[in-house]
Amino acid sequence: MKKTSLALAALVCGISLFGAAACAPEEAAKTYSVYAPDGAPALSLASVIAEDDGAFSCHVIDSAAVQTYVTGKQPAADFCVLPVNLASKLLGTGETYQMLGTVTNGNLYFLTTDGEAITGQTLSLLVGKKVGVVQLANVPGLTFEAMLKANSLSYSVCQPGSEADPDVVNLVAVDAQTGVTPAGGCDYYLCPEPAASAKVKGTADKPKKLVFAGDLQALYGDGEGYPQAVLVARRSVIEQDPQAVETLVSYFEESEAYLASVSAETVVSLLDGKRTEGLAPSFTAANLTAEVIAHCSVRYTPSKQCRETVDAFLSELISVKADAASAVAESFYYLG
Repeated sequence: MKKTSLALAALVCGISLFGAAACAPEEAAKTYSVYAPDGAPALSLASVIAEDDGAFSCHVIDSAAVQTYVTGKQPAADFCVLPVNLASKLLGTGETYQMLGTVTNGNLYFLTTDGEAITGQTLSLLVGKKVGVVQLANVPGLTFEAMLKANSLSYSVCQPGSEADPDVVNLVAVDAQTGVTPAGGCDYYLCPEPAASAKVKGTADKPKKLVFAGDLQALYGDGEGYPQAVLVARRSVIEQDPQAVETLVSYFEESEAYLASVSAETVVSLLDGKRTEGLAPSFTAANLTAEVIAHCSVRYTPSKQCRETVDAFLSELISVKADAASAVAESFYYLG
């Protein structure tokens, strides 16, 4: 009887343990955070938001705050899209984050009221002209200066009301909202999307209207644009969950085709649901069109294919302004 009681007790315990194991909740799947600044870089998130099944939590944030998500002892971002020059300065050692690839390739367009189109063959037409440049002191302006330098064209910065020097390209710092205007006193403007399209649309019925006159991307390198924004991943995520990295990259690889296949309204809706509360959107139903999306040059290129281009671009920025970017270590690039 004693042996029978012990056997029954053991059986009951075994059943209880099995039942507890069977009813125990499965370990929750890891969700990785993905951040991108509002504007053209955020467009690259559209395919991620649309296709992801919950593995990634996307956030569209203020561009002025992006560095706070990848710095500090415990940075918030598992993955982050940010300007390549900022990535080089903050993360260029490759110790905490590595660059997976480029995601946008420039969104700067020339506007004019009566000037000729600017191409690689007509670039010298800018000599003696005033060119109003949005964000002249930042990467847009520095990229333009680097391109002028590469084409052996002299330039100088001048004030809006001053006389143009006939021997150089005269660069004028202008505000995208108030300074890009037919009455602004410049022969050309270099303006980013979506402001460029808004200016063309807003002056279409005016006696003196702004029209597109070329783009900076077509003038850079092989005409495929310059490395504007990049996707980085926390090194610990790369090492511990390479499958997650591969999955996210697959979404970014589809970004160009996805954006070309859906309506602008769909894109606006996707991004609105992920934007920081209270942040004014760069893209709205009023200013985002299929043309604007195409003008933002969203296209993913892995690090192993664009590494030399990024190195060269950073070097060019540094040659124009020493603290605009930093040379990066080999370990900055993820080549898997």
